Amino acid sequence: MLVTVNNQPVKLTAAQPTLVNLVQQLQFGEKKGIAVAIQDEIVPKSTWPTYALQENDKVTIIQATQGG
Repeated sequence: MLVTVNNQPVKLTAAQPTLVNLVQQLQFGEKKGIAVAIQDEIVPKSTWPTYALQENDKVTIIQATQGG
């Protein structure tokens, strides 16, 4: 299955991919301050394990940073 992540095509490796599978596949799993939107709608982190991705979903992943 293909989805677009931050304007780049990504082939998902899980048979029935969820949002948490995608985050882990892209090695964001251990990072804090991650937010994900599907079709420009924020997805609560509590639903990532059960949020089923669909072919051609547009995913945006951002990571909060600090600095000054």
